[in-house]
Amino acid sequence: MTGSLFSAGQAASILFGCFFVLLVLRVPVAFALGLACLPLFYLEPRLGTMMLAQETFNAYNSFILLAVPFFLLTANLMSVGGITDRLVALSRAIVGSFPGSLAQINVVLSVFFAGISGSSTADAASQSKIFIDAQTREGYDLSFSIAITAVSAVLAVVIPPSILMIVWGGLISTSIGALYLAGVVPGLLIAGAQMATVHVYAVKRGYPTYPRGTFRQLLCSIWVSIPALMTPVIIVGGILAGWFTATESACVAVLYSAVLSIFVYREMGPKELYKALVDTGKLASVALFCIGTASAFGWLLAYYRIPQELLANVTTWGMGPIGVGFFIAFVFLVVGCFLDAIPAIIIVGTVLEPLAKSVSMDPVHFAIVAIVSLAFGLVTPPYGLCLMISCAVAGVPLRVALKDTLIMLVPMVVVLAAMIVWPDIALFLPRLIAPELLK
Repeated sequence: MTGSLFSAGQAASILFGCFFVLLVLRVPVAFALGLACLPLFYLEPRLGTMMLAQETFNAYNSFILLAVPFFLLTANLMSVGGITDRLVALSRAIVGSFPGSLAQINVVLSVFFAGISGSSTADAASQSKIFIDAQTREGYDLSFSIAITAVSAVLAVVIPPSILMIVWGGLISTSIGALYLAGVVPGLLIAGAQMATVHVYAVKRGYPTYPRGTFRQLLCSIWVSIPALMTPVIIVGGILAGWFTATESACVAVLYSAVLSIFVYREMGPKELYKALVDTGKLASVALFCIGTASAFGWLLAYYRIPQELLANVTTWGMGPIGVGFFIAFVFLVVGCFLDAIPAIIIVGTVLEPLAKSVSMDPVHFAIVAIVSLAFGLVTPPYGLCLMISCAVAGVPLRVALKDTLIMLVPMVVVLAAMIVWPDIALFLPRLIAPELLK
């Protein structure tokens, strides 16, 4: 910026240099983002250290961010209120006779869970407690059990209602309804790729298969689960119909989950409600603190015009939409290994948006490519939050499950590549159901 003490290159060196040094020193990401901003806020004559607090709290002045704690609360109410148990029974009725039955149930439950909670970390935490020990007792390898639980949990950021889609829509002014519709097909394709991977593992290693259930059992499981399965219909349908906003849909999801847990399934009392509220407070505080410090970091990037400097050479490479799509995916894949998805969107999403626009890449396609790419970061070290959670529940170090995790990511990369080459994989549903949202 003209008149600033530092050039864009110098400011970038200070920001990213301090940030990575703090990461090496094992400072939590949210704190590292904030502390990396302090030298520039202190040294730049036009700024001041109080601006760190100001820009952090400015990020919270957003109605749409209220959806984050509400969707997390929905996930926790599901866990304590018996909703998850019904969905496990339905998953078993659908895929219980497939090779590697319990692992297949794990993946299908993640699809159902993703359609209600929107939180991968909540999914990883709850399903790790349900499946890892159960799978190892049935003869599954521990590394496989951890890997499939962590990898399937990332579906929650791709299948609507995704918290990342809400953050992206609020930050980069993209229709959240269009993002929700665009995430359905890629999410189901990734789930299919994971189920195919489980099938190969099960056949090769001889994992157990349950006997096929009766058609009556399937109908009973569907009937009992219908109230829970209505949650994503209410959330997405309500937004598309214009009944409520994304934030209001999160509040509706909380109320609906509470009604199911208290009055329909009758498994939640004051003790369980208190536990759900406490767990939500812990998870939401971490996510929102990350958003605040990442926003301050992003504000400094914009102040020194660092994104424009970084992209000055990239735009001269002459890449078309497909080349730019792969470049965007690569950047988010790398960044996702070191940063949580929400600050990565705030910092990197705004940097790459002009590049996507320069090749007329559809904003919804750009968002879905970025979000799916960031999903990989949830299970890849050094960050790999979902993998860390699953390993922590199993009581083993990260390296135990790393090999199987990387193998499971290969078919998911194929789905990502197909989505970049054929944008209609993501854009088919929005164009079919609500084309006006793409304008």
